[in-house]
This record gives sequence, C-alpha cells and structure tokens, in this order.
Amino acid sequence: MLQELRVRNLALIDGLHLDLSTHKTGLIVLTGETGAGKSIILQAINLLAGSRGAASWVRSDCERAEIEAVFALRPDHAELHTLLTEHSLKNEGGCIVRRVLGKDGRSRIYVNDQSITGRLSAELAAGLINIASQHDQQQLLNSRYHLEFLDAFGELHGLRQQFSRLFQRWQQASSELRQLQEKEQDKEQQRDFLRFQLDEIRKAKPVAGEDESLARERELLKSADALHRLIGASSRGLASMRGGDLVDIKKQLDQATGLDPGLGPLAERLASAGYELADLAESLQKYQQNLVADPLRLEVISERLAELKQLGRKYGPSLAEVLAFAERAEATLTLLESLEQEIAQMELRVEEVATEALVKAVELSQARREAALRLTRNMERELATLGFSQVVFRVTMTEAEGMGMVGMHATGRDVVEFLFSANPGEPPKPLASIVSGGELSRLMLAMKCLLARRDQVDTVIFDEVDAGLGGQAAEAVAAKIVELAGHHQVLCITHLPQIAACADLHFKVEKRVEAGRTRTVINPLAREERIAELARMLGGDHPTPRTLAFAGELIERKGGKAAV
Repeated sequence: MLQELRVRNLALIDGLHLDLSTHKTGLIVLTGETGAGKSIILQAINLLAGSRGAASWVRSDCERAEIEAVFALRPDHAELHTLLTEHSLKNEGGCIVRRVLGKDGRSRIYVNDQSITGRLSAELAAGLINIASQHDQQQLLNSRYHLEFLDAFGELHGLRQQFSRLFQRWQQASSELRQLQEKEQDKEQQRDFLRFQLDEIRKAKPVAGEDESLARERELLKSADALHRLIGASSRGLASMRGGDLVDIKKQLDQATGLDPGLGPLAERLASAGYELADLAESLQKYQQNLVADPLRLEVISERLAELKQLGRKYGPSLAEVLAFAERAEATLTLLESLEQEIAQMELRVEEVATEALVKAVELSQARREAALRLTRNMERELATLGFSQVVFRVTMTEAEGMGMVGMHATGRDVVEFLFSANPGEPPKPLASIVSGGELSRLMLAMKCLLARRDQVDTVIFDEVDAGLGGQAAEAVAAKIVELAGHHQVLCITHLPQIAACADLHFKVEKRVEAGRTRTVINPLAREERIAELARMLGGDHPTPRTLAFAGELIERKGGKAAV
C-alpha cells in the first residue's frame, strides 16, 4: 500500500506531500482543472517505476528533482519479498523508493537507500502499484497485447516462462546447428585451403626466434671487413702496451717497492693489469681468427629471411604469429574432421529440446483455453455491472501456421484476440473496429478489476479512465471503482463528479502564481470544500445554489467521506 508520496522540484511542483497512511483500502480521488498538474503526479509515480526521465522536467532554477514513495508491504506478498531479499533490499519497515533526476540529465533510483537499475525498479513497481491509464486502453485496441491480458488473468506467467526458457534453448541449439551446417557446406574447400597453408608453413620449417637470430648473423657478416680492421688495430695497440714501456714501469715499481713496502699493492695491481692486457690481446686474436667474410653464407641467410618474411606477409606479420596460425590451422582441421559427428549430435539435441518445448507449448495452450473461457464469463459479468445489459465478449485463440516449431515464438504458438459486441443481435468483432471511447473505458476498468483480484498489488491507480463517459455509464463506473476500493487502495484522477463523490479522501490539484512563479499545489478537501469542488465539476466555476445543493446530495447519496 502507498503510504506517502513526496515530490520536490518536478515541473511545476516545488513541494508536494500526500499522506495516505490512514487508508489501507478505499478510494482516493484527485481532481482539478485541466492543466492544473494532475498528470505531473502520475508522471512522478511513473518515474519511480523506472520510466525514462528528462532533464527538462526539473523545475527551473533547481539542480534536481526528487520523488519518494513509502510503501507498506503485506507479509504474504511472497513474490515481492523474495525479489527484495534476492537483491539485498529487504527492510522490515517496508519499501522506500526514491528517484533523483538531475538538471544534467543524470538519474538515480534508490530502494531502501540502495541504488538499483531502472529494470529492477520496474520489476518492483509491478508488485507495488498497478496503473490504468489511457495508454492501457489503447493497448486493448491492439491485439498484440491481448495475450498479455489473458496470461495475467489466468496467472500463467510461470508456465509461460518455463516455455520461454525452452524456446530460448531451442533457438540457441538451432543457431549452433546452422553454424555447423554452414561449415559443412564449404568444409572440403576450407579443408583443402587450410592444408595448403599448413603445408606451406611446414615445408619452410620455421623455428621460434629464428628470424631474429638470422638477422643478427646477417649484420655481423655485412660488417666482417670493418670488424677485422678494427679488431686488428685494437690487438696491435694492446701488443705495444705490453712492450717495453710496461716492462720498464714494472721494473721501476718493483725497485720502489723494495725501498717502500707500502707500494706493494700498486705493484700487484700493475701486475694484474699486465695479465688482463695479455688476456684481452689473446681474446681479440681468437675473435679475429674466427671472423670470416662469407658471401655465400650471407646469401643463404638473406634468402631464408626473405622466405620467412613471405610467410609473415601471409600469416603473420611476426614469425611467432605464423607459428600460432599453424597451430590454429591444425586445430581447425581436427574440428573439420569431426564435423559430421558434431552435426549429428547437435541435430539430436535440437530435436530433444524441440520435443520438450512442444509438450510445454501444448500445456500452455490448454491452460490458455481454460483461462479464456473463465475470462469470457467474468468479463461479461463485470461488463453487465458497468451498464452493458446484453454484452458479448469473446476470446479467440488461433495457432500460427506450420508444424513443429515453425511459427513458434517466445510466448508460444497462440494468437489471442478479444472480440466485443454491445448491441443485441450484432456478432462480436475485434475491439479496434467497433468500440467507442466510453465502451473502451469500461472494458479497461472491467479488465483491471479482474486482474486486481488475482494479483497481490494493493494500490491501483486510474488516470482518467472515465474519459468519454457520462450519465448511467458514469454511475456504473463509479460503482465499480468503489467496489474495487473495498479491497484495494485506489487512486483515481478523474473529471467525473459521480466518482469524486465516492471518495474516502479527496485532494484538489490547483495551479497558482505566487511571487511571479507558477506552482502546482495539492490539498485535501473538507466536506464544504468537496461540495464546492463537485459543484465546479458539475456546473463550472460559478455554480448555482441548486448545483451546490445537488453536489451535497451526491456526496450523501454516494456515502463518500472527506479529509479534514
């Protein structure tokens, strides 16, 4: 049940607070002039349900708009409690839904102070409130939505979800089978091409890192003459250093050490330097001896690098990628060899899932036929109380053409359409071709009343579902809404005085200009204020005393109460 609704800085509303906590059930009516802002209140509730918002909805000169609703949850509302628990949103105090809409276009939704997605918000809202608007009436005119109404009435969504999961499994398996069959169609061509590519790589016998090693060797061979000259010069320089000058220095330092033993470490270092120079000279000589300018080897290396580069252009670009390509080609060839077996296994899997789905589809169709009979009886009974004395309502069910899974869709094979006739002797026809605005409003109300008795939603909101009604039809609609309010909390945005007179709580929505700015306000009406509002609804802004008297009588006759 909706206990409180707060709205701040949304369109023309700077601050609004509805306290509905005193009425667990009953009829709560919102009335006011056209354009006063009643639709803004419904817009606020839709925002809490996850609908898209716009930055332009934020009140001018404000950074953000906020909408908050407090709901009390019945202990036996198992589905809603499970959903809150699964997402760690459970709060023993109830459910607080808050939407923040920023001037920068950013939007956030919170449940019990935890941020959630718009999709989850819509799921929660479906268990908290049921909104019947003129948009819902238009859905009745579109046969695509009739299946949704039938499944909701028959409480078939669980069975439908079971079939939907099977259908998705069948679609996935069928898609995988098609992919395998497409591979099968060009298997031979693909296999020959892969073998050609793999043979080309295997014939070259590339080795990981070979290209880098050969590139270094080629650079050495190209530089052989320069290296020979430089190393020779270095060897000769070392030989001269090891000659007389170094020998003389060593003798002189040995004599000095005899005079001053403290020079011993320097003499040792000089001796070590001599050994090191000798070792360097020997190493350079060996390097020079092994350094060979080999034009033939250079040509071989260049040809090999060109061959590897050619492989890289086709399968690389690097040699490592060429080798990886070869591994993938081998793996693909192995798969192609086993493709026929995979196709056979996948065909069996598709058949098994299809069989299971068809069994479930038959079960779903049978349940829908039974629900269609009940819906027909119940709708005719509800419509009879709404002023249709000899109404005919029918639910037609046909199946899509095709055998097996052909023509099947995620909701089953059934095509559902509602037919209607309000005139005796006239056969029922599709709704879109015959119903008037008033008839459509009553059809929608009858449907919502039936659905409300089956779901666990406590709060039902009617947004001007009385459009196009008057006279006896308006009286019948008012009586039906009052009947629903006997076991639900019903919020009704209305222009009909017959409905407003039945209210347990009556709020008036007005547009005011204060300090040069327009704002929408909402206030509860006491008895005298209600009489004045009903008189306005009956006779305009300047009602006569007779109209005022009739408004008072209407409240007395309807038994409506007033907020004080």
